Amino acid sequence: MSATQRRQILLWAGAAALGGAWPPASPSASRIHLQARKFAFTPEEVRVRKGEAVTLILTSIDFVHGFALPDFGLRRDIVPGHPVELTIVPDRAGRFHMLCDNFCGEGHDRMSGWFVVEP
Repeated sequence: MSATQRRQILLWAGAAALGGAWPPASPSASRIHLQARKFAFTPEEVRVRKGEAVTLILTSIDFVHGFALPDFGLRRDIVPGHPVELTIVPDRAGRFHMLCDNFCGEGHDRMSGWFVVEP
């Protein structure tokens, strides 16, 4: 592994540990606010375009929720009062499931939504 690769891994790990966006948000990235609360995401559906950067600004108002977008290998904890920025450049079109993966009570199994990537 080269020094550059090690540096990139350390930067990614540091950003992930601090809840930051990785790759870093670009000025041209669209910004979409997504709020988590027992037992829903608002909005329930996020629409983006394939190949265009989008930064999700994740907030929670009541609990440490999880945000998972398994088809893209993304996962973050969302702590109340600590917004998390997550930047993604979707590489394929489709309708992808997003969900809370921290058990948050009796309605947890319904806490999900859709990440729709248009061509």
